[in-house]
Amino acid sequence: MTDFARRLDGVRIAYDFAPGDRPTLLVHGFASTADATWRRTGWVAALGEAGRGAITPDLRGHGRSDKPHRAADYAPRQLAADLVAVLDQLELDQVDVIGYSMGSRVVAALSRLAPERIRKIVLGGAGPLELFATWDLDAVRRFVIDGVIPDDPTITAVVGAAVNAGADRLALLACVQGVAGASLDVAPGLPVLYVAGGADPIPVGVDQVARARGAGYLELPGRTHLNALASPQFTPAALAFLA
Repeated sequence: MTDFARRLDGVRIAYDFAPGDRPTLLVHGFASTADATWRRTGWVAALGEAGRGAITPDLRGHGRSDKPHRAADYAPRQLAADLVAVLDQLELDQVDVIGYSMGSRVVAALSRLAPERIRKIVLGGAGPLELFATWDLDAVRRFVIDGVIPDDPTITAVVGAAVNAGADRLALLACVQGVAGASLDVAPGLPVLYVAGGADPIPVGVDQVARARGAGYLELPGRTHLNALASPQFTPAALAFLA
């Protein structure tokens, strides 16, 4: 059943909660939803089979959550504070957290904002170079507002798919602007497992991040950014790490 946590700025964050022991917070990526990222790929079911609860919010600007149009509303600290509001409403003092793609940067921001709320972290599909920081943000604006096709095919593929699916154009633009350049730095002392598809260029270099931190790293052979979450290796490895 969907519920909503409300921030002081009035923004409502939609989430679902499947009860169970040692609940896990699952954070989706850009232009996706909790349902598409976590439920349809079997993650919520796998957590349930392991006896664990699952908290699946839609980030602001996405899915059932409110969609402000200012870039400042999508600063990583704001997105992280939304997750704190969800945990507060559920009266959960501490959870394990799994993030994917942009969601991994939101989880990293959460770890810096409220490290005491986290036990362990799994970060998938993100690397040291943030994708939006490589984009021409003026080209993104022209594409979203005026329909001018950008030279960068990645912008067309990522943003265009969301626009064609009926996403809020101004919210997408504000999210790109607010998140661009967001750090993947995790607060010291928190156990982390980094995961990357072997055929995914977005998280390139994250294996070095893992080595520098002394953290775990899992590469999913042949997996791309779009199908890494469905890898038969990813879920059991994440569950084993969180256990």
